[in-house]
Amino acid sequence: MTTKKQTKEVCETFCYDEEKVRRVSLLVAKEDLAPVANIFKALADETRLKIAYCLLQEKELCVCDIATIIGATTATASHHLRHLRLLGIAKSRKEGKLVFYSLQDDHVKDLVHIANIHSKEMSGHG
Repeated sequence: MTTKKQTKEVCETFCYDEEKVRRVSLLVAKEDLAPVANIFKALADETRLKIAYCLLQEKELCVCDIATIIGATTATASHHLRHLRLLGIAKSRKEGKLVFYSLQDDHVKDLVHIANIHSKEMSGHG
């Protein structure tokens, strides 16, 4: 049986670049990254990611459209859509008895699109 040589993923000695660490530490301390983490947490849920991907394909979809596409109940789709809306990932508008959703803006569209491209590239490296 052959074993693959494992590469070490940690430094063998501890040293750091003081200037880089100081500069980046100041930047990190200034940023409130919790809202960013919440966006990624929301999109880490496969159902919500499917919904975001659906909304990437069309300008807008009603809750019933989304529920049908992802194979969920309207209550489940609505629950996930509400979560996406509260985090600023999606927006909604009501038309009569229907509620239509779309992605909030191009930044969200870019996130979903780029993550999808990246995952396809990474699957080719396996």
